[in-house]
Amino acid sequence: MQSAPVRSVFGEITDFLATNPTPQEIIAYRLPDDLQERAHYLLELNGEGELTPEERDEMFDFVRVDQMMSLLKAKMRLKIKKASE
Repeated sequence: MQSAPVRSVFGEITDFLATNPTPQEIIAYRLPDDLQERAHYLLELNGEGELTPEERDEMFDFVRVDQMMSLLKAKMRLKIKKASE
């Protein structure tokens, strides 16, 4: 069984945003491979109905971060488009 990563997905995202990234960097951002692998692992376990309550909470953290970053990326694309008009 895989162990939870030492850092959280929220910690990773806030560290990235604290660097004051450009809109282009936000659009291009992807989670590091280890956190992507962890998210896939949790989704796999969820599909098999084998998540612990802690793992379920962690999986929902990934879902919330994904939703937030998708919205942020859409807003950055709109910002870039408006700036080019």
